[in-house]
Amino acid sequence: MRITVIGVGKIKERYLRDGIAEYAKRLGRYCKLDIVEVADEKTPEHASEGVERLIKAKEGERIAKHLRDDAHVIALAIDGKQSTSEQFARQINDLGLHGTSHIQFVIGGSIGLDDAILKRADYHLSFSKMTFPHQLMRMVLLEQIYRAYKINAGEPYHK
Repeated sequence: MRITVIGVGKIKERYLRDGIAEYAKRLGRYCKLDIVEVADEKTPEHASEGVERLIKAKEGERIAKHLRDDAHVIALAIDGKQSTSEQFARQINDLGLHGTSHIQFVIGGSIGLDDAILKRADYHLSFSKMTFPHQLMRMVLLEQIYRAYKINAGEPYHK
């Protein structure tokens, strides 16, 4: 299975880069992992809805350049479906069993994802109704993908 994580913005904090690198290394024995960073747009304080729409559209265009027609696209969205780690593991396993060889996860910037990207996505996934920094979500997502592979392999780690 090939997993691609497409995220808006660079990870600046060393502790997040280290955590992401650790999970990327661990995932190496289960899948081919690619992490793609697209440039973010500066969002002015108290930006209007129109300005935010333009920012999301620009970031969305950058994301869209990396989306593959043959990939199953999962967008992280606060209003997406929530699942347990076991359900998430089953979803990844089922995709593989049904012929999907490439899953692309998309993490938007600080103001979310463009509607065009949300429409393109095959599934909307939410980790919580809470808001998290998008940089942190990259590490949390990789940890959950790693957990899913460990669950599917029947290996210890999960609990």
